[in-house]
Amino acid sequence: MKRLTIAIGSDHAGFHYKEAIKAFLIAKGHAVHDFGTDSDAPCDYPDKVRPVAEAVARGEFERGIVLGGSGNGEAIVANRVRGVRCAVCWNEQTALWSRAHNDANVLSIGERTVSRDLALSIVGVWLDTPFEGGRHLRRIRKIDPE
Repeated sequence: MKRLTIAIGSDHAGFHYKEAIKAFLIAKGHAVHDFGTDSDAPCDYPDKVRPVAEAVARGEFERGIVLGGSGNGEAIVANRVRGVRCAVCWNEQTALWSRAHNDANVLSIGERTVSRDLALSIVGVWLDTPFEGGRHLRRIRKIDPE
């Protein structure tokens, strides 16, 4: 596995998985920057997710991971940032396709939708899967045309 720079952030509903994923990433040798939140006290997900997405879009981090209750709101916020391709993944196959076919640079996971072990497995697959290019590159270029 290539060592990556990864931005991570969550709201209160994704806090516990964020902490577990952060520990997993650090143990694998990745450089991780945590954009918060720092507890499971209620907070607004856009305040934590948008900075992750913007940092990835600026090229400060190679990848980003955002977490919430379902992962849907987090993905919506991240995908509002030009240059971000955020995918909500709920199993290893969706994680693989999000990278191989969509070159997703941000991953969104819902803490209330998958087990902790599955979330870690999703992250592992997502990190290990390269973009296939080819016919998919043409499609990716149509997302944010020059």
